[in-house]
Formats: sequence, C-alpha cells, structure tokens
Amino acid sequence: MKELLEKISAELEKFKADADLQAEKGNKAAGTRARKSALELSKLFKEFRKVSVDEAKK
Repeated sequence: MKELLEKISAELEKFKADADLQAEKGNKAAGTRARKSALELSKLFKEFRKVSVDEAKK
C-alpha cells in the first residue's frame, strides 16, 4: 500500500505542475499532460479504494 501511495503522490505532483503551466501560461501541451495525469490518478484512486477496503477487512 505504501508503494501505491508513493505513486499517487508522484502523479499528483506531475498533475499540479502541468495544470499550473496550462492555467498560468496557456501551455496546451501541459494541458494534455495534465489530463493524462488526471486519468492515471483516477485509476490509482480506484486501486487505493480497493486496497483500502481489503485492508479494513483484515
């Protein structure tokens, strides 16, 4: 689970950096990267939920 949390944290950092670039400077490529990161975060959050529920059942 710790590894999953590290992946989420790293992906959040990438998302934040790219989203800021798009918002502040209008960087279209950064917007594309931010949307890609958002999709990856969605997958990671679903995996976190699954792992979290499994841990709670123990």
